[in-house]
Amino acid sequence: MAHLFLVKDIAFQAGLSTATVDRVLNGRPGVRRQTEMRVKAAITELEKQQAGTMGSGRMLAIDIVMETPQRFSDAVRAAFEAEMATFLPGVFRCRFHFAEVMKPAELVQLLDRIRLRGTHGIVLKAPDVAEVAAAVARADAAGIPVVTLVTDLPNSARIAYAGADNRAAGETAAYLIGEFLGSDGGKVLVTLSSGRFRGEEEREIGFRRVIRACYPDVGITEISEGHGTDAATGTLAAATLAADPAINAVYSIGGGNRAVLAAFDMAKRPARVFVAHDLDADNRALLAARRIGFVLHHDLRTDARSAFRAIMSRATTLPRAVTPSLSSVEIVTPYNMPAAD
Repeated sequence: MAHLFLVKDIAFQAGLSTATVDRVLNGRPGVRRQTEMRVKAAITELEKQQAGTMGSGRMLAIDIVMETPQRFSDAVRAAFEAEMATFLPGVFRCRFHFAEVMKPAELVQLLDRIRLRGTHGIVLKAPDVAEVAAAVARADAAGIPVVTLVTDLPNSARIAYAGADNRAAGETAAYLIGEFLGSDGGKVLVTLSSGRFRGEEEREIGFRRVIRACYPDVGITEISEGHGTDAATGTLAAATLAADPAINAVYSIGGGNRAVLAAFDMAKRPARVFVAHDLDADNRALLAARRIGFVLHHDLRTDARSAFRAIMSRATTLPRAVTPSLSSVEIVTPYNMPAAD
């Protein structure tokens, strides 16, 4: 397997031991096909990053760790890769660790493994639970800065949060839905991927506050723990619609929007207004087809830039830490949808 990189660099990128990488590179027996593919992907990633960073100075290698549906992790990966080239000569190399569902123990094990192996920083989207906060504290004690992404861990040792004001986003969704339904009222299906994420909880709190204060004719029914996947979210939505004929709107905090719409179709009922989050590929298609009405979007490249700057401020021992500003929330309709990157 031809390559121009040190075995340790390939191992770092692939998340494997140097011995395992050496076996793959030299075609030795006893290597699983999945492991071979990870090494090939790592080499491809290093080649792509090298093309934009040749001769650029110091390299900062960081780890992006996320529990999130693939449609969102794809958007995050694209944003971070697009921003990497803008930080010359302080160059970042990113290694991505994505899973749609992770148990807290698995996430903690991954964070501890990254800490022990070494990294210049961690960007983390994770549940706000005590064991994750403890793993962040161990990383910070080891001199590894942690930046939370799109959902915060405010009671942890993270150095910064990069993302939008989630409570304001929920309030905005309430305004859009409340104004649309008006005095006719109805009931909103609020979907969360999981109650463990602080960002989703803050969106829900903001949404409920404004509905309660300004739109008393609008009710709320919540589903959770579908983890943003179509299968689980669709099952929950179908059961809830069958039990409650008053539901006529959706505020999708946690995703799985195709499945939620399919549940409405199966029940032969329209969703009068549907507000979702993030301009991922699914939501772009649904917005263009007029299946959803509004997407609350914030620029992930802005979040990536904030995370890079916060980590760089620690890595370069600047006298004053960089505090990222919250990224702004944009209301996107079929008529003002920005072009895909």
